[in-house]
Amino acid sequence: MKAEIITIGDEILIGQIVDTNSAWLAERLNAIGVRVAQISSIQDDRGHIIDALNEAKERADIILITGGLGPTKDDITKETLGDYFQSNFVFNEDVYANIERIFKPRDIPVLSVNKEQAKVPDNCEVMINKLGTAPAMWFEKDGKVFVSMPGIPFEMKGLILDSIIPKIKDKYNTQAIFHKTVLTQGIGEAKLAEKIEVWRKSLTLYDIKLAFLPSLNSVRLRLSSYGGARSEQKVVEDKVAELKELIPDFVFGYDNQTLEEVVGKELNKKKQTVSTAESCTGGNIAGRLTKISGSSDYFIGSVVSYSDEVKKVMLDVSADDIEKHGAVSREVVEQMAIGVKNKLKTDYSVATSGIAGPKGGTDKKPVGTMWVAVASPTEVVSKMFRFGDERSRNVERTVITALNLLRKQIIKEEL
Repeated sequence: MKAEIITIGDEILIGQIVDTNSAWLAERLNAIGVRVAQISSIQDDRGHIIDALNEAKERADIILITGGLGPTKDDITKETLGDYFQSNFVFNEDVYANIERIFKPRDIPVLSVNKEQAKVPDNCEVMINKLGTAPAMWFEKDGKVFVSMPGIPFEMKGLILDSIIPKIKDKYNTQAIFHKTVLTQGIGEAKLAEKIEVWRKSLTLYDIKLAFLPSLNSVRLRLSSYGGARSEQKVVEDKVAELKELIPDFVFGYDNQTLEEVVGKELNKKKQTVSTAESCTGGNIAGRLTKISGSSDYFIGSVVSYSDEVKKVMLDVSADDIEKHGAVSREVVEQMAIGVKNKLKTDYSVATSGIAGPKGGTDKKPVGTMWVAVASPTEVVSKMFRFGDERSRNVERTVITALNLLRKQIIKEEL
């Protein structure tokens, strides 16, 4: 079963907004066994809409359309769909009652343009939008399903979850797809593929598909089993357990977990605390840790020691070591970690110092040279990394690497 998603709106094409609807829709469809064949963004233009519908029906069984259903004259999707499906427009009392229900508590009069939204094609199934005034419309033609929905994300999501997904499942008797995603950090895609090649080949015996999903300084491995039966899910879980045994140093979590979430859970479990001393990362590690609700239980504070003077005054870093080795060095970053750990009296600390770029590099320490240190209750470990020459990427990679080094040290202390 294949679907296609069409988003309508000039605001997407000129970069004014980002199309988040399609990604969310694709995830929900995939979960019920409907594969998305293509995603398109088009102008709010009659000719473009008709061309897109004609092309989509050749590729997909279900065509989902978002956008272009507003009350103003520049939203022409409903009228275009009426022409495409040779519809007459009728006044729908239920849609109008829903509009009145939304407007009445706010003491807003229903204008003529709002009333027009209650006029719908006579050959579609209307789905009431409980969160907005424009309904969804379900058409069927030549054995294909076309569903038009508002583009406002929370309205579209409500319609999908309450009405459209249940109807798709009922009509097509779809089978769920079970996904399990393994999150890795600290190993590149090519090296990872080499390490797990024999294991990867074994997946074909169980009809499990594997996808490599690389991102900045991490690689996700998504295992998919089609059918969704408990026995199939158990096989996937068993293969994931095998994978973790193969690459234990690189797996940090599963599915939608983040490194900061995993670190937080480990610290909470041990009832321990952490602090940060950041130079090149400028407080970004602290920002990631504090994104997690409840992080005040384990995150104590941070010193953003961007200048050498702050390193010396606030973190007790030796002026002689800064002079001798430079701020971007093992000696300095380890003292930063020890200094903030002692000052804030935490169990762990993380420190970073590096050359994010684009300026500041030398032959010995080029742009992208980053030092990370973690101080634990028993030791201080530090590592030097060489990333690239793009500033924002260097900062982000250092943040991810530092969080993972912290995670490893917390786990190591448990052993």
